[in-house]
Amino acid sequence: MTHPTDIPRDPGAVALPATLHAALRLAEEGLPVLALRADKSPMGNCRACRNNVCGGRPNMKSPGPCTCPAPCHAWAAATTDPSILTSAAWAPAWRQAAAVAYHPGGAGFTVVDLDNADAVGWARRNLPATRTVATTRGEHWIYLGTMASPNAVRPGVDIKSTMSYARWLGPGTGTMAPLPDVVRALAVKEPTATRRASSPVTVPAPPGGGQCPHRSPAYLERGIAMAEQRIEAAPDGIHRTVYRMFLAVLSAHGRCGCLTEAHIKRLFTAAQGKGESLRHCEDAWTNAIAALGM
Repeated sequence: MTHPTDIPRDPGAVALPATLHAALRLAEEGLPVLALRADKSPMGNCRACRNNVCGGRPNMKSPGPCTCPAPCHAWAAATTDPSILTSAAWAPAWRQAAAVAYHPGGAGFTVVDLDNADAVGWARRNLPATRTVATTRGEHWIYLGTMASPNAVRPGVDIKSTMSYARWLGPGTGTMAPLPDVVRALAVKEPTATRRASSPVTVPAPPGGGQCPHRSPAYLERGIAMAEQRIEAAPDGIHRTVYRMFLAVLSAHGRCGCLTEAHIKRLFTAAQGKGESLRHCEDAWTNAIAALGM
C-alpha cells in the first residue's frame, strides 16, 4: 500500500476524475476499490442502480437484491480490474464520488477502526504495533490477515475485513504486522447471563414418516453443527440467518423423524447466543415449517 501518485498520461486525453485516478493506482497495487459518496456510503456503480432504485443496500455489508449482471454495491463490487473501473457503467459513480474505499478482506488485510482518542489509547496499550493511518477522529490499525467484520466490538472500535470496506486515507506509517489473536478475539462476543441460560424448547420436533436420507448418524450431526456455526459466525442480519438455517435443517433432516428436541435446542441455543429471543426463534421455526409445507 503506497500513496497514489500521478499516472503519466497523454496530454490530449480526457482527464480522469481524481477519485478514479486514485482508484486505478490502488488497483494496480492490489487493493480492490470502490467509489464512496460524501456520507461515506458506497455508490451504485451502474445506471440501473443509481439512487439505489434496484433495491440494493449500499450502506450494509451485503450487496442486496440487485438485478444487475454482476454485484455493483459496496464490498461485493470492489475490484482491481481497470476495465471495470473505467467502464461506461461505472462512469457516473466516479464522476460523483467524493472518496475512494477499498475492501480490506479482498486484499488480505484487517482494519481495526479506532473512532476516538480513547479507542486509540486502548489500542496502544493492548494491540501489537502495526501500520497506522490517521482518520478524522482516530486511527486505522492495519494487520496482515483476514477475519469477520463485526462492529462495536468495544467502545469506539469496529473491525473491517471480509464483507466490509474502509475509506482510503493514505498509506499510513509503520510495518504491517500479522493479524494477532487478540484482534480475532474481539469478534467473539461473550454471551450475557440472560443468553447463557437458554430457554426450554417449546416447539415440537417434526413427526417424520418420510424417507430417511441419512447414511449415518454423522450426516445429521454435521448438518446441525454446520447450522450452529453459520448462526454463530453471522456478522449481521441474525434473524434472517437463523431463519435460513432452520429452513435448511428442516429441509434436509425434518421429514424422516430423526430430528429431535435435543437438536432443536442446540439450534435455539446458538440463535439465543446471538441475541435472538425465544419468541423470535419459535417464529422462525414455525415459519420454516410452514414454508416447507410440513
